[in-house]
Amino acid sequence: MKTELVTTLKRRATTIISGLAKDRHPILITQHGRPAAYLVDVETYECLNEKLAILEVIGRGERAIDESRIVSHKQARKQMSQWLK
Repeated sequence: MKTELVTTLKRRATTIISGLAKDRHPILITQHGRPAAYLVDVETYECLNEKLAILEVIGRGERAIDESRIVSHKQARKQMSQWLK
């Protein structure tokens, strides 16, 4: 992974962003020698958000199972058919 100083980002933002769009590898931005942010291209960011949303839904489903908030397939079909009317 590439690392850039925040001051370099300020001076060369256009060049850095152009390179990011081409190679799609995240860039770690450091400030005062410490990690401050990651710079990613739009497509990668959107893909990560979609994956996160899927994982959150899976997590909710697993919690529902752990809390015994489940219904049978037959009950689920019945509820769905009522909602779709």
